[in-house]
Amino acid sequence: MKISFNWLREYIDTTLEVSEIADILTAIGLEVESVEKVEAIPGGLRGIVIGEVMECEKHPDADRLRLTKVNIGSGELLQIVCGALNVARGQKVLVATVGAKLYPTEGEPIVIKKGKIRGQESVGMICAEDELGLGKSHDGIMVLSATAVVGQSAAEYLQLSGDHCIEIGLTPNRTDAFSHFGVARDLYAAIRNMEGLRPDVPILKKPDIHIVNSSSHGAGVMVEVLSTDACPRYSGITISGIKVGESPKWLRERLSVIGVRPINNIVDITNYVQHEIGQPLHAFDATKIMGNKVVVRFANESETFVTLDGIERKLSAEDLMICDSEKPMCMAGVFGGLTSGVTETTTSIFLESAYFNSVFVRKTSKRHGLHTDASFRFERGCDPSLTVWALHRASQLINELAGGEITSVLTDIYPIQMNPNSVTYNWRRATSLIGKEIGKDKVKCILADLDIVVVAEDDAGLQLSVPLYRNDVIREADIVEEVLRIYGYDQIEVPEALKSSLSFSPKIDREKLQGRASALLAARGYSEMMSMSLTKTKYRELMMDDGVNESAVEVLNPLSSDLGMMRQTLLFNGLEAIRHNKNFRNDDLRLFEFGKIYSNHRSKYIEEKRLSIFLTGSKLPESWNNQQVDVMFGDLREEIEGLLHTLTIRQFSFSPLNHSHYQGGLECYSGKTLLARLGIASAPLLKEFDLSGQVWMADVLWENVMNAIPIANISYKEPSKFPAVRRDLSLLLSHATTYSEIEKLAFNTERKLLKSVNLFDVYEGKNLDAGKKSYAVSFILQDDTKTMTDQQVDGVMTRIQKSLEEQLGATLRS
Repeated sequence: MKISFNWLREYIDTTLEVSEIADILTAIGLEVESVEKVEAIPGGLRGIVIGEVMECEKHPDADRLRLTKVNIGSGELLQIVCGALNVARGQKVLVATVGAKLYPTEGEPIVIKKGKIRGQESVGMICAEDELGLGKSHDGIMVLSATAVVGQSAAEYLQLSGDHCIEIGLTPNRTDAFSHFGVARDLYAAIRNMEGLRPDVPILKKPDIHIVNSSSHGAGVMVEVLSTDACPRYSGITISGIKVGESPKWLRERLSVIGVRPINNIVDITNYVQHEIGQPLHAFDATKIMGNKVVVRFANESETFVTLDGIERKLSAEDLMICDSEKPMCMAGVFGGLTSGVTETTTSIFLESAYFNSVFVRKTSKRHGLHTDASFRFERGCDPSLTVWALHRASQLINELAGGEITSVLTDIYPIQMNPNSVTYNWRRATSLIGKEIGKDKVKCILADLDIVVVAEDDAGLQLSVPLYRNDVIREADIVEEVLRIYGYDQIEVPEALKSSLSFSPKIDREKLQGRASALLAARGYSEMMSMSLTKTKYRELMMDDGVNESAVEVLNPLSSDLGMMRQTLLFNGLEAIRHNKNFRNDDLRLFEFGKIYSNHRSKYIEEKRLSIFLTGSKLPESWNNQQVDVMFGDLREEIEGLLHTLTIRQFSFSPLNHSHYQGGLECYSGKTLLARLGIASAPLLKEFDLSGQVWMADVLWENVMNAIPIANISYKEPSKFPAVRRDLSLLLSHATTYSEIEKLAFNTERKLLKSVNLFDVYEGKNLDAGKKSYAVSFILQDDTKTMTDQQVDGVMTRIQKSLEEQLGATLRS
């Protein structure tokens, strides 16, 4: 959503700069995606200055040209050839200097260059209104007041004020901020309450309206609402004596900054009010309402309707329409009709301001592929309490800008009034959720600035009434979030100490094992796919032979038939990917995908994790020293066996596969549990996806694989609290004696205190007797109950040394 900074400041009086405003909005959840400077006139009239025509003569070689000399305050006169007939000596004019870039009202930009015209040098250009983009007039150059100051910039003289367009990436729940006043309201609360901001005293100003006493007017257009479920509130008023024309400059500029194209004063006012307070409006030409009656009803099945874009659309019985006594005039909350809108000849209008049920608007919008500013707001939920206020605001502007006057009573059909939501705020739970205790007075101030009313208060907390425009605030946690985002997320300190507990679970880590499987397949040259869970409705028929056709999960309001059903297998996504790659001459493919499939059994929705693997094309890359061999079933089986071994599944078996999607293959079992199906895609399936050749594919039932992984029995003991002692022996041994004999004998001699034995050096050769070798061996001793004494250590080592001497003939090297 786009916000004009100048427009925003009409509702909040603050000294903060646009960059500071952007930072605050992002901090309170209205994430600013970009801030773009917008100039009132393209180019900002840079290089355009005020000049005075000092001399003006006829061009010597052209009857329709004038040769002028112009003073622009630079110290020397500029010679400029001018084609305007109204140029004359003594005039104050706007001069485009060399290098200036002009953005004319029509046509491409022009860069002013020094040149010759009919043999006479021309340095600059004396400009007309349309050449500067200031209007459409090209009757002659612009002649300024005699008081204009030579050398002054055109932008300064014309008092052009630039603007900034703030683009906010709103989340769908924040319908209250889909307007300039809504953003100003949030900004006001933040500036007043957010900790850490520089001092600023904002003032929030809601637009003033003059409410007309409608009881003094005639009946006007009659209104009948046949479905109050789809249209809970419908308000309207008749305004006569209007003059349709171009909107004033300020209104056109406001709309242009946020990307809305000005049309005429009536339509522009409805757009202005919509972007000002978030309430969509629609104006009908009152003379085109047959029977002088508006009927809010559902369309007849297959009834036709021509929308504003000139397209005839076939309506559904679920489309809510605004009709007269004979025909539809508008798709409620979505798009207007071609024949009932405001034109240049319109003199009276019926102005509609309604609250439509978001579900019905969303369905109609998606069904016909129409997405407008109005449907965008109605789909997410507008404020039902705002319809009448918006009518008064728009009628006031129409009176000021188009001369219209209200000539009817205000119609307001609101049979079941919607009440504000009631929510409890508990002090203790809020502190627990926030992680910090915020003062009660601060909380109440934040809530008041957000229009959340405290109905009752006690020691435990607050009873609150939430305004209707905050349809996303329905729980206590939502209130806590509102307080926290206005107080400032950054003001919640991170605790110096974090507490956690260690636990052991014998369950397998499924995410880790999936990562291990992905890494294995990627290392073997496979590319991972990620496809959508929504798939084509026609694939349901392909599942018929699998016996799961009746368990398909269909989408109630599909965007299209290509996204009408939750997928029942990953195989079709893989075959689509293979077809796409083959169409781009990428024939040698190794693909895999982890994903879920969906089914509905006896009104119970089930999700299953699956892994699909695909092989097609050549086994090895094309090369002069590689023999081109296509992948075979053995390659796919090898991948499945390698995958199971990596996951520590050692016991599995294969049996013949009989499945409609496979022409031949195997089923892999662990006991009686099916782990995977693997084989070659059947000919009918390949034909369905317009594929030729062989495609080897595997469908791995990942949940069954996870359940088949044996859980290892893990034993552990507490580390000793007492120090270990190391003793080394340099032993002279027979060449036939092995280290394992030394290790075994040492542990047989001392079972309790000896923890480890290690051979760290071996020597054979010079200075040793024939048939002898030297081993340097370390012994680690440790008592788990107490610190060992030197006498205890020496006693153990003496016994070990004696055993080595007696049984292995070892002696200590000197």
